[in-house]
Amino acid sequence: MGIALTLQEYLDDSHIAYEVTSHKKTECSAETAEVSQVPADQLAKGVIVKSDDVYVLAVLPASRRLDMNRLQKVMGEPVSLASEQEVSMLFPDCKTGAVPVIGSPYKIASIVDKRLDDQDDVYFEGGDHRCLVHVNGDQFGHLMYGIPHARLSA
Repeated sequence: MGIALTLQEYLDDSHIAYEVTSHKKTECSAETAEVSQVPADQLAKGVIVKSDDVYVLAVLPASRRLDMNRLQKVMGEPVSLASEQEVSMLFPDCKTGAVPVIGSPYKIASIVDKRLDDQDDVYFEGGDHRCLVHVNGDQFGHLMYGIPHARLSA
C-alpha cells in the first residue's frame, strides 16, 4: 500500500520534504522502531482518544506510553481510548492500527508530546504497517505548528 493518499497529498500540498522508507510488517511501534533501526524516541506514534463524541489524536514517541491522567488534565475533561473500529472510521485510507500522526488532513484535533519537539529527525506511520515517513525536526515542527504541545507520556 505505502503512504496513504490523504497523507501524501497533505504533505505535498504543505511543501514538506519527506522520504518514505519500507520495512518488514510490524504490529506495534516498538517493533517498527526495532526492525527499521530507528530510535524509538524519534518514532512518533498516534493514539486516538475521545471525550464524549470528539476524537483527539495524541502524538508521542514510540518509546513512551500515553499517560491518560496527564492528558485529561491538559484537556480538562475525561478521555478514553477510541475503539479499533472508531479509529478505522477516522482513517479510511489506512490499514487498521496504522495511525498517521498528522491529524489535519483527516480533520482530527491533535495534541503533541513535548518530547518530540527537539528531535533532529522524526519518523511516523505512512498508513500501513510496512512504511515510515521520515521528516527532519524542522519539517515536523511545521506540521505540528499551532497544535497544543504538552507532556503526555510516562
